[in-house]
Amino acid sequence: MSLDYETMLFIVKIIFIDIILGGDNAVVIALACRRLPERKRNKAIFLGTGIAVIVRICLTAIVVSLLNIPFLLFAGGCFLIVIAFRLITNREEKIHVQAGTSLFIAVRTIVFADIVMGLDNMLAIAGAAHGHIGYIAIGLLVSVPIIVWGSKLILIAMEHFPVLVYLGGAVLLYTASEMILSEPKLLPLLSAVQGLAHLLPLVLIASVLLLGWLMNLHTSRQVSEK
Repeated sequence: MSLDYETMLFIVKIIFIDIILGGDNAVVIALACRRLPERKRNKAIFLGTGIAVIVRICLTAIVVSLLNIPFLLFAGGCFLIVIAFRLITNREEKIHVQAGTSLFIAVRTIVFADIVMGLDNMLAIAGAAHGHIGYIAIGLLVSVPIIVWGSKLILIAMEHFPVLVYLGGAVLLYTASEMILSEPKLLPLLSAVQGLAHLLPLVLIASVLLLGWLMNLHTSRQVSEK
């Protein structure tokens, strides 16, 4: 795996996707460890996130292998469009996290919650990595420490600069278009339409971002009227 321009682009895209989608995971870590003594808290964070990274790499590798199933790339791309829309319109799923009273319980909570909440991350990263497990491993090893230790800064930045959320949505939508265009079963149909490979990402990104922005505008007006 040579570190040329294309390789670096893959890794940067994976890191960006994981950071954008990983804010809630950092909240899970904080909630799971909040009742532990200070000396055990850092140990739980290191152990929990370390195990979670290993588990996520393995599960993402499984997702990559499953993408070879007919029409799964297309289905995964469509699901990624939904994830991007939920991110843009702030419709994140909630998960109840019980604070651990022991090191084992806190670590177990972090790992299991990360698996449940990380399914969207795994799908997005599997699509962005184009089947390269090495890129996935490097991307996660870089992004997870940033998520854990810089989560507050990330969340504050996303609140004050909404353009980051839209940018993250655009990256996810581009990845979704790549997955759909890479579906082997659709290649004859897609190749029959001239310029579709260039047109689909642009149309998809523009339409979903516009719809998300209009929904956010409508929601903010409803809130201001109350």
